[in-house]
Amino acid sequence: MSHPFKTFSSADATSVESTCQDHGLTREEFQQLHKRCVAAKSTAYCPYSQFRVGSALVSATGNGVYFSGANVENASYPVGTCAERVAFGKAVTEGHRKIKAVAVATDISPPASPCGMCRQFIREFCDPTAPIIMFDKDDNYTVVRLEELLPLSFGPEALPPPGSRSS
Repeated sequence: MSHPFKTFSSADATSVESTCQDHGLTREEFQQLHKRCVAAKSTAYCPYSQFRVGSALVSATGNGVYFSGANVENASYPVGTCAERVAFGKAVTEGHRKIKAVAVATDISPPASPCGMCRQFIREFCDPTAPIIMFDKDDNYTVVRLEELLPLSFGPEALPPPGSRSS
């Protein structure tokens, strides 16, 4: 199945440099996101689907703080958790609520995108312009902004501030 987004080789320095410039990432951040999401994929617990997913995030703090996660399935299928939500849960519980970029790796080609539930979850902690980098089984990648994956999104700014409602 093809998708409308262009795919690049992560081994092509020119493509990586262009991606970094277009999305406000350093080369080191791109390389770390790639390395960490691929490594996280190897920790997936997916005995039912056999579909491994790894995710990595870089905090917007600018201090080079990364979080990774893998999908964790359960015999009661709806109880499983996607890799992206595992990584975000780790980030949020360690005090990082603004994420600069998200990377996802799978064992298929072309690259797979985050599911709908994860897209909404990502929206809670990322600016709509945040890059979502998706790597395939051959380390080729597609990169899009969150707002392209989740147009007309609903985010926390749409809600009234806590405590502002009158009873």
